[in-house]
Amino acid sequence: MLPNVLQPGATDHVPVLAHEVRTLLAVQPGETVVDGTFGAGGHASLLAADLQGKGKFIAIDRDPGVEPYFESFRRRNGGLNARLLRGDFASVLEQLAENGRQADAILLDLGVSSMQIDRPERGFSYAADAPLDMRMDSTQELSARELVNEASERDLTQIFRRYGEERYAKQIVRAIARRRRERPFERTCDLVETIKAAIPAPARFGDGHPAKRVFQALRIAVNDELGELERALPAALEMLRPGGRLVVISFHSLEDRIAKRFLREAERGCICPPDFPVCVCGHEPSMRALERKAIRPRPEEVAANPRAASARMRAGIKV
Repeated sequence: MLPNVLQPGATDHVPVLAHEVRTLLAVQPGETVVDGTFGAGGHASLLAADLQGKGKFIAIDRDPGVEPYFESFRRRNGGLNARLLRGDFASVLEQLAENGRQADAILLDLGVSSMQIDRPERGFSYAADAPLDMRMDSTQELSARELVNEASERDLTQIFRRYGEERYAKQIVRAIARRRRERPFERTCDLVETIKAAIPAPARFGDGHPAKRVFQALRIAVNDELGELERALPAALEMLRPGGRLVVISFHSLEDRIAKRFLREAERGCICPPDFPVCVCGHEPSMRALERKAIRPRPEEVAANPRAASARMRAGIKV
């Protein structure tokens, strides 16, 4: 049985699917572990415990705010060779793969971290009044403010429909366009009130907060989250040694679909047309899925941590 080395409060972030991550990554002392989305270090603390001070731990995060968390993590694991690389995980993984770096276990925990959503000034939450920002990397130029105020109505509608699956996208965008002609959007409360006024009254009291899907869509677009994942997965596969494990935790159906499709393609053998009498492509599988279906949090985890409810995990091993 895996030891329970992290209690809530050891960091200010409760890691999702913690037991499942440790079980499927199966980290052993002396291995090299890459945490592609370090955040507040919740999963990192668990995986570092499995390394037992032997091996290497590479943490990646684009958010400058993770540095105090990483320093705390490094102090708690003083004997571990740990390093923080700043940047989006796709670019960092691509660079590491190009330089021939290898890993035994790679974790990608997608979406926004608790340390971001719980800080109103970051502008991720529709529940608090704050500047309309949503950048995971505060040094990048594009923010939610620029997108809401400057994107065309067509582009905004597509963003809300694709990334948020918002059924009232067109009505919301029309209301945004009217409002921004008078004065630009500056704060989250301005956008929330515009969304509420744009949708039918019954929908305001339906499934969750009426601004939830629009805020999700803007966050995904501002941070290019789907594009980043599509770039990161091939780089992660290239980095893994034979027998290396990859775990992806997603919180959106589009992210989960990308991970699922990638693993299925990596599992395929021959890719010749069906009417070919013999294989001429020589294509061989590069990964094997560790579970056939997405792993979901157990009911008791969701009860203790409601933010885990939408989590989906995919895992594979390099062959």
